[in-house]
Amino acid sequence: MAEYQGKQVKLNKPKYIQKGEAGYGRAKFIVYVKDGDKVKKVPFGSAKMKIKRFNPKAKKSFRARHNCDSNPPRDKTKARYWS
Repeated sequence: MAEYQGKQVKLNKPKYIQKGEAGYGRAKFIVYVKDGDKVKKVPFGSAKMKIKRFNPKAKKSFRARHNCDSNPPRDKTKARYWS
């Protein structure tokens, strides 16, 4: 648990953005991460697209499009790591 703008949040646990929250309609998920001594909110995922993580063709296409095999994401403060 950490504090972000006066409220307690769980770190490194993605959640859906609920209607009325900041970023609703622009991103599908948010996650709070520790960046040094600060807490950072990382929005990720298109709000207009479905998640197809159990579809092998879609998963293979996503990984190829984002160059995941040769350049894996390492920085937790970037949306690429969480998507």
